[in-house]
Amino acid sequence: MSGSGLWQQLFTRQSKTRKPAPAPLPDQIEAIRQRAIGGHHLDQVLWGKVLLNSAHVPPDHAQALIWFTMAANAGYGPAHNMLGRCHHFGWGCEKNLQQAAHHYDAAARLGDEWGRYNLGILTMRGLGMQQDLKKALGLFTAAAHNGHAKSMNLLARFLEEGWETPQDKAAALVWYQKSAEGGDYRGCHNYATALADTGQVEDALHWWRQALPDATSDILLAMERSLTALGPASDPALYAALQERLQKLPGQGEPAAGAA
Repeated sequence: MSGSGLWQQLFTRQSKTRKPAPAPLPDQIEAIRQRAIGGHHLDQVLWGKVLLNSAHVPPDHAQALIWFTMAANAGYGPAHNMLGRCHHFGWGCEKNLQQAAHHYDAAARLGDEWGRYNLGILTMRGLGMQQDLKKALGLFTAAAHNGHAKSMNLLARFLEEGWETPQDKAAALVWYQKSAEGGDYRGCHNYATALADTGQVEDALHWWRQALPDATSDILLAMERSLTALGPASDPALYAALQERLQKLPGQGEPAAGAA
């Protein structure tokens, strides 16, 4: 679709859904919106993300999709990645894994490491395409060498398990460490697990503390198993904080706010 057509969609959508003026946006968010209107591709993507999920405006996934499309049409890699996310999860459009893969691939070709990683996930799992572990390894390897922390963790997993590459646990440990230092909670957990297995308990506890704030349910449960095996007394504060997060998981204690 042409840029003028996308602007017309935005105008028409806003005209049909006109409501009383909302509260003013915070200055920083309003500045992003204004730069997006001015044609800045990064800010078009940022404004689209605000429209997907923000406390500042009601969610409007269809309009977010339009902003991502405008930036993607200009050849901006991160916008293609976000279009991939929209098609992957059905945000503002029908869920379509083939279209998601198409946009992730476009993002990767334009040098976007999140696009490369997301394409690797689909390829590894055989979603929207035939499973191809060798291709997935290539994608994760390229993104890892370009500094993408989540890809570092998956490269480490391939090396640890010997998937489509000679098994190399020493190299896996190096990449888990890089992933952890890069801030990926899965990398933090996997590095902590490897350290604990070699008796480096204090270092392991440090990395589990780093993993805890952002960890998803699968990692929280894996952490609980590991800490239970070590004994809660190894770090009572960490164990208590972990239990508090576990109680907020859906189906345990009170449901987590906003859980889907």
